Amino acid sequence: MHTRRSILTGISGVAASLALIDSNSASARRAIRKAAGRKFSSATQETVSNGPPAVTPIGLFDTLAQYAFIMDYNTGTVLMDKLADQPMHPSSLTKIMTCYIVFAMLRTGRLKLDQLLPVSEKAWKMQGSKMFVPLNGQVSVQDLIQGVVIQSGNDACIVLAEGIAGSEQQFVSMMNEMAPKMGLRNSHFMNCTGWPDSNHLMSARDIALIAYHLIHDYPEYYHFFSEKEFTFNKITQGNRNVLVDKGLADGLKTGHTDAGGYGLCASSERNGRRVIMVVNGLTSMNMRAHESERLIEWSFNQFENVKLFNKGDIVEQAPVWMGAQETVPLVAGENLVLTLPVGMREKLKVTLDYNAPLSVPVMKGQNVEASLSVKNGGITVQVPIIAGETVEKANIISRMMKNVSYRLTNKN
Repeated sequence: MHTRRSILTGISGVAASLALIDSNSASARRAIRKAAGRKFSSATQETVSNGPPAVTPIGLFDTLAQYAFIMDYNTGTVLMDKLADQPMHPSSLTKIMTCYIVFAMLRTGRLKLDQLLPVSEKAWKMQGSKMFVPLNGQVSVQDLIQGVVIQSGNDACIVLAEGIAGSEQQFVSMMNEMAPKMGLRNSHFMNCTGWPDSNHLMSARDIALIAYHLIHDYPEYYHFFSEKEFTFNKITQGNRNVLVDKGLADGLKTGHTDAGGYGLCASSERNGRRVIMVVNGLTSMNMRAHESERLIEWSFNQFENVKLFNKGDIVEQAPVWMGAQETVPLVAGENLVLTLPVGMREKLKVTLDYNAPLSVPVMKGQNVEASLSVKNGGITVQVPIIAGETVEKANIISRMMKNVSYRLTNKN
């Protein structure tokens, strides 16, 4: 017998279960989805779009950024997508990947924060933003990380690359080898700094994925990105990320070249919910500051995280055929959390689809051929369903009585 049960429709069916929360659900993180959205306007900000509008779950959205991508860190839900998979010139946003490799070396013990690395002539001569490393001197790994993250030092990147891999070229090979392992599909690295090169390209989505992995994989080093200034060689430089300076984000990085324009990758956490944003192709530092602040505020104001079930919550009492018990609880195999437009949770429809009755024996923890579906605007999210208890086969007398009862009930 095929059974399809409506578990809840809107908030009324499970009022006590719905809450705004933070989640690290594995399946939620895998469920990075594209969706459509609505046009957004602001009375206080210019809304002339640079190219086509962005796509969001609540409509088309005009942004001054040439490229934009915003995702919820906890659920993987895409909140904004504007040419997010198109390769672009990433400028110093490249340095997020450089830092990821450095943090990996620290985790494995191949590098130490207090370890001193030599400064080559190549590093010392490096142009663009600098931390002003001394020629033929030595600089600690921690100072170099701060020089990269806070001061965007190209020279610091070269010192780290040469210290880890022997040469920048070998370090770049490590970056390109790591890229597919992180799920990057539209990135190719030619250097570790973001120095202009026609073949050095990344997409906005790829940058966000690197940021996600850096925060998730190496949380012990993420604090460097929230530091507001750093002094080295008697020179103090402030963090170039205006959102960090204003306390609106705790990382990650800015970038600028003539080819790429002004870009920014930022992450912010509020009330247990984290968002990652990437914008690029803006035409001025001031425009980058205002537009990135507008978009990060929009991300928190227009969306919320809603928990439908915790791992282990009973979803349904399923009938059992010829069991020592009449029913067995079916429970959620993992947390079910959705990132939704504010006000959308009342419109959710949750159903459980399974074959009933279940056959004995049913063992606690076993996967049940059941599908918990959450429909919201055409999107279906599924989580595993498992048996919450063990149900053995009924004894022979009980089975005979159940069989007779079944035959009498179903007699024509």
